[in-house]
Parts: sequence; structure tokens; C-alpha cells
Amino acid sequence: MKAYRLAPIAAVLVAASLAACNPSGVSIESDSKASAPAAAAEPSTGASASAAPGAPADGLSLADAIAEIPAADENRTGYKRDSFRHWIDEDRDGCNTRQEVLLAEAVKAPEQGARCALTGGEWLSYYDEVTVTDPKGLDIDHVVPLAEAWDSGASTWDADRRMRYANDLGADRSLVAVTARTNRSKGDKDPADWMPPAESAKCTYLADWTATKLRWKLTADDRERSALEKLATNCSDTVVKYEVAP
Repeated sequence: MKAYRLAPIAAVLVAASLAACNPSGVSIESDSKASAPAAAAEPSTGASASAAPGAPADGLSLADAIAEIPAADENRTGYKRDSFRHWIDEDRDGCNTRQEVLLAEAVKAPEQGARCALTGGEWLSYYDEVTVTDPKGLDIDHVVPLAEAWDSGASTWDADRRMRYANDLGADRSLVAVTARTNRSKGDKDPADWMPPAESAKCTYLADWTATKLRWKLTADDRERSALEKLATNCSDTVVKYEVAP
């Protein structure tokens, strides 16, 4: 398994206030993504992420981070899910992106068989505070769904950058392992239309969403921004750290 999700070096890091947001906490072809509380470091691609302008080392408040997201209208014209090639085996170790996330986020390590087939193990889905013991019951959620990314700027990217976005193991909060139920409930919705059901997940989710948008220089429309700002009022102690994707 890659080390990037176990020892964070250059990744999207989110520190949520323990008091306000402490999460207790594959593969559906939906636009959402999944997670459990785990750390991540950069993949060994040889490319290092540059420090994000305006992102101090100690991070930004959630409100200030939301204000940094560029503004633009959304446009889904031409979107196709297969424009984002995902679940690749980047380092050719036999485990694809989905399996790498499951290995990294396991609370109890699963057994790893041929072709990285995983059995047993235990995971905590932070969206709904549900413990899962069968990896088949988990989806890997793109915190910012693929369709939302397309709407927010990825439509102008080339195929390689879209593939890197869909398999972003260089940031520990871009991809998360969550219950299939919550992932499918979310679909391609942004925080104006969907939030995790667990109260403990809400501030962390907002920070994960905001950090991912900033990491990939994605935009937010007025409705999304308004929802983020309103929801962030309950997360005054939440800190967002991120680095711009290479």
C-alpha cells in the first residue's frame, strides 16, 4: 500500500474543532465519494504540490477559506462520467485507487489477497457514524463529485488532469470511504442540497469540500457559496489546510 495516506507530507489536511466537529468515523459508479478519518501523504509521482497562495502554514478559518474559492456560474454542458478515468493503479503495486483508500482508512486492517482483493477488516464511515465490516458495503466518495468538478472548472482540463483529480491520493480528504447508502444519497449534490446525516461530520465535511475546491482551483456559484457560508457559522473553530494540486 502506498505510504501517502499514512504519513501526510503534501496533502489537503483538515483540522476540525474537536468540540464542533469530530467525525466518528466501493464501488458504486456515482459521483460522490467516501472517507474515514485517515492521514495521507503525497503519492510518489515525483511532483510536489506548490504552497497555495493565501494559505498560511497554520491554515485558514473555514469562513476565510470559503471566501478564497473563485466565483463562477456552473455549466454541465458535455459532462460524461467516463471523462474522469478512475480507480487506476498508479504505482502498479496491484492495488487500485479504491483499494488504496480502503487499506489506508481501515480501523481494523483487512486481509489482502491476490490482485489486492480485500476481505474482513473494519471501517468507520464518518458521514453517518456507521461501522462497516465488509468492504463491499463501502463506496469511495469524491468529496467534490466528478459532475460538480466538471461544472466548476474541470470541463476545461485535459484528460490527464481529470484522471489525477479522480484518483487524488495526494490529499487525504479528497477521497473517503463511506457507506454506500450515504454515497448514493449524496450523488452529485453540493452542500446546498446535501450534507452528511451525522452532526459530528458536518464541519469536517465542509472543510473537506472547501479544501478540495481550493486544491484544484475549482469555482463556486452563488447558491453554493451562500450555503457554505451559512453552514460555516456553526464551525467557527474549524481550520482548513490545503496545497494546490500539481
